[in-house]
Formats: sequence, structure tokens, C-alpha cells
Amino acid sequence: MLSNIFLLKGKNVSDLDLLNIYSYPSDITWNEDKQFIQKILYAHNNNGKDQIYQTISEFKAFQENSLQKEQKYTIEDPIPQVINGLNTYTFYINNKMSIGFIFDKEDNPYDYRDICMELLHENLIMDSNFSLEEELEIENFLISLFIGIRRYGDEVIERKPIIEYSSNTNLFIKVFLFGIDEAGKTSLIRRIKTGNYNDNYFMPTRKFNIEYIQENEGLLAFWDMPGQRTFRKKWLLGLQDSNLIIYMIDVANQLRFEEAKKEFWRIINRYELAGIPLLILGNKIDLINQNIDIKQNKALKKEIFSFFEFGKINDRNWKFLFTSVKSNYQINRVSKKIFKLKSSININ
Repeated sequence: MLSNIFLLKGKNVSDLDLLNIYSYPSDITWNEDKQFIQKILYAHNNNGKDQIYQTISEFKAFQENSLQKEQKYTIEDPIPQVINGLNTYTFYINNKMSIGFIFDKEDNPYDYRDICMELLHENLIMDSNFSLEEELEIENFLISLFIGIRRYGDEVIERKPIIEYSSNTNLFIKVFLFGIDEAGKTSLIRRIKTGNYNDNYFMPTRKFNIEYIQENEGLLAFWDMPGQRTFRKKWLLGLQDSNLIIYMIDVANQLRFEEAKKEFWRIINRYELAGIPLLILGNKIDLINQNIDIKQNKALKKEIFSFFEFGKINDRNWKFLFTSVKSNYQINRVSKKIFKLKSSININ
């Protein structure tokens, strides 16, 4: 499985002192590890190729368009290497930048060759308005690649052995978990998976993550997406092929209700997502109702439904649930709701 993407970029990529290094999702600081970078550049400089590398998925329309306009990027044949114990797969572009993918040790990079090339062509060549000049564009570029390749790895390469390992059931549910930042999404997954919670454990998540959780009813694959504005445009990439959607709201932060409502309906109104079961979690209820008073919860639920206009949801099976990841309130019901919603059984 893909663990990291990096981009080496500079006016002269061979000038290591002036080289800019970008990476996602974790930071990589190789400025002092020049041997690592030198091995990447040496392999490409001796590859003897400088050509546009086309994949099977490219169509005649692209070929015709490529004749009508000058190509901004040329992509060399990818090179796999194991450097300092890291399983890398790198692409040299325009002789001035290198894009690298770091996979798990047991992975074969060639399994990902077509999807890597397809995504690079889509972002660098097919999109004529795209450039890698601004830091924000570079960040979005790396996020797009990471999500696309992880989705391919999860759904094409990894899913089959995972399901076979789960011999007690063949039920597999991809759960897409989203919401604006600081709602408690990553904390929820950690609580469900490990039973643990730590006030100081999480900073706002800035990376996309997949977590597998085995339940008696089947295997859940949680796709956890960052909620910051920068990452929201990538939510639709992760939503593809989802079996169930979870939207989480921080009910204790009413100052951000309008923002949360806008992002919710922006996704739910998508035509291609109609019919996908939905679970809405009103998290951090403990900050409003410390004693979890049922009457107070009912009144708050009525206010939230009115503000978010949840009553307008009429194209799918959906439910709402108050939770507190911190106090573990109703966390054990989340997985049960997921399986019942997926089977379209009416639940209270």
C-alpha cells in the first residue's frame, strides 16, 4: 500500500542545496540525506529515455489534442528502487523535478504502474490549466495522487486478500467519513478500533487515511478525510464506490454550523451519491449535556434538524445519532447503525 508521495523540485533538480522537497501525508526532510536524492537522480540520468509515456487508458481525443498544443510536461519511464530500506517508484519530469511514491516493503511497484501513469497524465498533461508553480497547487496535486492510488490499492489490490482473511463473512462495507475540521472524525475511528481516547493525541487531521475494522457482521473500511478547507475539494475523490456515508458535526460549536451545513449539502446533493445510506453523528454532546439528559437531547435534536434542514433528505435511508467520542457515549451503536442502514432495516 502507498504510504507517502514526494516531489523534488528546483530550477536545477541536481542542485541539492536549492532543491525544494514536498511530501504527503507525512513530512519528509531529506535535505541532509543527499545520498537518497542522488540515487534517485542518478538512476534517471542513466535511464536513457526522454519521452511521453502513454498508458492504455488514454483515448484518441487526447492524442489529437496533444498534437495541437505544446506539451508542458514530459514524463520518463518510471524506475523502482529500494533506497535506505524504502520501496520507491520515481518519475522524472521535464528534467527538473522528480515525483516519487513510497510503498510498503512487500508491495510490487509495477502493480501500480498503470494507475500512477494515468493520474500523472490526467493532472499534468490532460489538464492544460494545471501547473506546479504554487505551493497550494503542489499540495493539491500530491493529495489527488495519494487518494487515487490509495483507492486503487484498497479496492483492486488489497481488498481481495483482506476479505479472504475475514473468513467468517464476505460482507465488506466502505464507509466514507467526512465533516469539517475538529469534529472528531479520526478520534471516532480510533475509539471504535482500539477503545482508547486521549485528549492530547490528535491535532487536526491533515492526511487521508484508511482503517479496517472487523466486526461480527462484516468488515468495515473507514475512509477518513481531512476537514480543512484545503482538502474539501478532494472529498469527492474518496467518496467514489462508498457503500455508506457518515457525516460528523461538532454540536458544541454552533459558530460553525453554517459552514458545516453548507459542506453537508454540497456533498449530499450530488446526483451520483443519491441512494447511498447516510449516518449523521452529532458529536461532543457531552460538552452541552454533561449528564446526557434525554429531554434536553430531544430539544437539541429538534433545533439541529431545523437548522440543517435534515427533513429534506428524501433520497436515501438515513439516521441521526448523538455521540461523545471522549466519554464513549453511544460509540458502540455506530457500527450497529452502519450495518442496519446498509441492509435498509428501519431503525430507531
